[in-house]
Amino acid sequence: MIIILKKDADPKQVESLVKWLKDRHITPNISTGERETLIGCIGDVAKMDIGLVQALSVVERVQRIQEPYKAANRKFHPEDSVVDCSGVKIGAGNFQVIAGPCSVESVEQMVGIAKSVKAAGATLLRGGAFKPRTSPYAFQGLGQRGIEILLEAKKETGLPIVTELMSIEHLPLFNDVDVIQIGARNMQNFDLLKEVGSMTKKPILLKRGMSATLQELLMSAEYIMASGNPNVMLCERGIRTFETAMRNTIDLTVIPMLKRLSHLPVVIDPSHATGYSYLVEPCAMGATAMGADALIIEVHNDPAHALCDGVQSQTPEMFAEMMQKINALRPYAWKR
Repeated sequence: MIIILKKDADPKQVESLVKWLKDRHITPNISTGERETLIGCIGDVAKMDIGLVQALSVVERVQRIQEPYKAANRKFHPEDSVVDCSGVKIGAGNFQVIAGPCSVESVEQMVGIAKSVKAAGATLLRGGAFKPRTSPYAFQGLGQRGIEILLEAKKETGLPIVTELMSIEHLPLFNDVDVIQIGARNMQNFDLLKEVGSMTKKPILLKRGMSATLQELLMSAEYIMASGNPNVMLCERGIRTFETAMRNTIDLTVIPMLKRLSHLPVVIDPSHATGYSYLVEPCAMGATAMGADALIIEVHNDPAHALCDGVQSQTPEMFAEMMQKINALRPYAWKR
């Protein structure tokens, strides 16, 4: 339920209303926009007397939210959210590019790639320390040592780091990580979602499951937000369809649709979505034109010898050329 306040609402009366809601085990979330101030109510509001709330002198109107996701709902928060990733802002016109290798392999590899992607215009550094792989025989990442290497690259370049959390027990290792990624396979790991919601306020990059609907993605975001962490970004990384020519099918229509449904920033991952480096640039440009808030791109200095997903990784030279085209395209990007 949403309570829309009058423009001249008395602050003391608003405070009294907030206390009244809390006494009824309703969590109020106040959102002040350019045109109006809202109180989003999270909890069991089914038995609340809307007429009683509507009669209050500070209340303009009361509106029920039909969708099962509340905190992630644009009706709850009409203005675009901005997620601050250690000084790098994403959302509400703040466009960023996250780049780096699929897996952290060595200090030399990570620092070298970090310097090249920063020079080309990337503003955050990605790299997998823990890697979920379909095959148990594939490279699984360097684990804790991988995070230490990412921090070395951060020290050298100043780029905030983005890496994937796979298990609750690893969360203490992420104290110095700037953005925690929740991968597609863990999108509905609800215990993990509740943990990153309650135990940290770090930005969470939440990837869509390969067969998940948008409502399921938003409900997963809701788990994180309802647990106390509002800093969520939604990432499209391709879905599984009948098509086999590409690794997955990239769904760029999620950009305008998610922006209609939610206030959270939308990130597009064309590397995992397509599975081929030559498809990354056109899909990244399409996502930019359609109004994505950020891109996450795999870049490797030697894709042919990468320990993970070399086929979909751009070289630093490819990435630099693509960034020039994206920067030229940005002024024409669709805006909600």
